[in-house]
Amino acid sequence: MRFSSRGQVDPFIVMDVMEAARAAEAAGRHIIHMEVGQPSTPAPAVARAALAAALEREALGYTVALGLPELRAGIAALYKRWYGVELDPARVVVTAGSSGAFLLAFSALFDAGDRVALGEPGYPSYRQILRAMSVEPVGIPTRAENRYQPVPAEIPEGVAGLIVASPGNPSGTMLGAPELGALIEAARARDIAFISDEIYHGLHYEARAVTALELSDEVFVINSFSKYFSMTGWRVGWMVVPESHIRTVERLAQNMFICPPHASQIAALAALEGIDELEANRAVYAENRRLMLEGLPRAGFTKIAPPDGAFYIYADVSDLTEDSRALAAEILEKAGVAVTPGLDFDPHRGGRTLRFSYARASADIAEGLARLTAFMASR
Repeated sequence: MRFSSRGQVDPFIVMDVMEAARAAEAAGRHIIHMEVGQPSTPAPAVARAALAAALEREALGYTVALGLPELRAGIAALYKRWYGVELDPARVVVTAGSSGAFLLAFSALFDAGDRVALGEPGYPSYRQILRAMSVEPVGIPTRAENRYQPVPAEIPEGVAGLIVASPGNPSGTMLGAPELGALIEAARARDIAFISDEIYHGLHYEARAVTALELSDEVFVINSFSKYFSMTGWRVGWMVVPESHIRTVERLAQNMFICPPHASQIAALAALEGIDELEANRAVYAENRRLMLEGLPRAGFTKIAPPDGAFYIYADVSDLTEDSRALAAEILEKAGVAVTPGLDFDPHRGGRTLRFSYARASADIAEGLARLTAFMASR
């Protein structure tokens, strides 16, 4: 049987780390998970209760392709609550996770052979989804002095799109309104489609994140219920598109997905009201961030860009190794702590970096830091 060239994408290395950690646990070891980018908390109680009630009264068949109208309206109201942005619910597209949103956005905006720019380090699936669609990803090697975010002067020539994430994965750093606005304007001036990945919005620790919709309507904004709303496995996200693109995205959604998962949409609608529980989760992440910013340098991981949001710290370990995958394996074997090699996020420089996630309970983070300190002292 033949293979397509489009299908030959790179593996998602963090999934390999998760499997190695699972195997160690199956063998009886206790592993501290700093590799996985998901909350350890469940969906909000109000979301679980709403779905349980719906399961007793509804068949939960297909919804319309763009999602339940009441959920689209609820998401539009969230933009008013969080940012003061008045948003027409017709521009909101509910998707099968943010991954479904990227598939729809890339299909609506780019043709085979187009080139799309993205910051490195960055979320690895951007590159792989683009490649699977015969679109060429073009990395922008960002710098620590710019807090691992792209700047307008670095946007390559000849690109059809630009993907920006704030807060970023793996860095957790954010773009302020002036910096984000400058990127949007630079893209507009060159007729470059602008995609803003805002999946970690809500998870901020000082100033709130800025949405691209505060600055322009001619952008694609992607978000999800996975991170702040603690609903990774429910696979429900959303996208806000310009009015001119609604019907194109709708036709694609009808054919590619039929609709997002009905059950997940019901839970997501209720989750919008779970504010107290969600803010309590964010307080845990804030404490974990404090522990990490104090504990990692003490352990010997000193070259970090302090995160503004999300639940990651990206560390330069070039003084320790040129092979972050081998170092991560050594940390797992000797310290019982699972961390992610930077190669997932930067295929060129990631051999010298690690990502640490602090999405788990604070007691786990404290134990992980103690193990990392002991490991580094023994090297």
